[in-house]
Formats: sequence, C-alpha cells, structure tokens
Amino acid sequence: MTELRQNAAARTGRPLAVLSVGEAMVEMSPADEPSLWRLGFAGDTLNTAWYLRRLLPSDRAIGFMSRIGVSPFSDGMRKFIEAAGLDVTHISRDPAAEVGLYAIHLTGGERSFSYWRGQSAARGLADDGTALDRAFAAADWIYLSGITLAILPPAGRDRLLASLARARENGARVAFDPNLRPRLWADAATMRGTVERAAALADEMLPSFDDEHGQFGDPDPQATIDRYLAAGARQVVVKAGGEPVRFGGADGTGCVDELRREAPVDTTAAGDSFNAGYLAARLAGHGVADAIRAGHAVSRQVIRQRGALVEIDGGSVI
Repeated sequence: MTELRQNAAARTGRPLAVLSVGEAMVEMSPADEPSLWRLGFAGDTLNTAWYLRRLLPSDRAIGFMSRIGVSPFSDGMRKFIEAAGLDVTHISRDPAAEVGLYAIHLTGGERSFSYWRGQSAARGLADDGTALDRAFAAADWIYLSGITLAILPPAGRDRLLASLARARENGARVAFDPNLRPRLWADAATMRGTVERAAALADEMLPSFDDEHGQFGDPDPQATIDRYLAAGARQVVVKAGGEPVRFGGADGTGCVDELRREAPVDTTAAGDSFNAGYLAARLAGHGVADAIRAGHAVSRQVIRQRGALVEIDGGSVI
C-alpha cells in the first residue's frame, strides 16, 4: 500500500480521491406499512460512493459521474447526491432522457428487484470521450462496476475502457466490481468478454463468488482469483456473502476466515458497502486482510437496516 500512497501524494493536483462512475436510479423500497413505499435514490456505484463519503475524512473528495435528465426527479437526484457530500461536477444532463427506477422486493431479508431503466439517461454517460478523459484525469482512483459497462451501448463501452486505460497510464488507479447481471447484457459472451477487458485495467478487483460461479463456472474462489489475475488484474478479493474471503495478487494472498455472520434484515447494497469499507481502508494505508475486515464491518451494519443507503458508524471501522 505504500506505493499507492506515494502515487496519490505525487498527484496532489487532482481534486478527487475517488470518482465513482455509473447509474443512479430512483429507488422504491418497502415501507413498514403494507402497500406503502419509500422513495429514495440509489445505484451500485452511487451506493459505494455514498458510503466512502462516510468513511473517509472530509479532505478526501469523493465524486460521482453519471448522466441524468432534466425533470424534477433528476433535479431531486442531483440535489440528493450533492447533499450527501459528493462532488457532482461530472454529472451531465440529457434533455431527451430520464433517470431509471427500480423497486425492492424483500423475502426474509433477501431481495429481488423490478426495473424500469430502458430509457435511462445514464446510458449516455460515455458518449463524450473528452468529458470522460477530463473526469478521469481529476481522480486518484476510479471506481466502476459491470453494471456501469452493461448499460452502455458497445461504442460507449469501448470509449469508457479506452479512457480508463489512458487515465491508468497517467497514474490513476482503478477499482472494479464485475457485479454480473446477465439480463443487462445482449448475451453471456459479450458480458464475459467485456468484464475481462475491464479486469485487465483493475488495480483492485472485487467480484462476488456466487456471480462468478454462476456466469463463469468457477469451481471455487481461488479459480476466480486465478482467472482475473491471468486477465491482468493486480489484486483480487472474492466476496462470499459472509463466508471466508479469499484474496490474491501483488499485495498479498490469503484468506480472512474469522468474519462474524449477521442475520440480514435487507441485503440491498451489501456488496456495495463492503467495497466502500474495503477501498476506504486501502486508501487509509491498510493491507488487504485488514481492508477485508473493514469492508465486512461496514456491510454488517448495512444489512441490519432496510434500504440501500443507511446510516453507519464509520469511525468504528477505519
């Protein structure tokens, strides 16, 4: 981690510690009274940015990059993101599109979703290559997910990955969660190929084993680690839903197996909040194993509450 801290120190002109890139959506979550719903805003990369803001000191700026519409829903979303303490410089507007919406359905703490996102403005977040380069040049770390890539048209994916490669050549670091959602992709081959292209640019790779087993056929977490390292990732941490977490790569190899289990109230954002705790600890100079413990501690707090974005005690984690 010393090398990462030196790299960041050498780029003090960059205003953002982390730029999180992806889609934010209107979230409808179950209220306590049947047939009533709570309206909020969330999305996998927004969730991670939101928790990072609560875990890192105020002098470490966290930004969110996306594309939204011009309606009151979009206005409300932008105000919400800014009020959360996130930099909104790189949120652009599309007058012909609107933000997507999803609803959470809970069964015993496990969640499923219904989505309305076909015309989401975020599908155009990579239309402007110059804007991508400018945004990525402003960040020490760039965080994205497989959903970020899945919602883009093919040309947008190519444009984003090319800009990401240029930023990395210029000293930025990349964290990537594959967050495999086959329904968002045209076909499984395109999903797998694009994810492995992104993995080649990742300094921190944060897959979930259930996804990787289901979509790549990995027999165990070590196979996931080996496959992503072979693709070019620098460090791989395989989340396992509360089970022991295995990791491997340039910054160490091992397994964290003393993680305390938690009976979930709502598993929404479990992985997103883990990623935030892990990355915050890494940015604070901790090794991989301790960062995994930090990520788990954040996730345990989140799954005890309803909704994607909930209050946590960040000071007790990092």
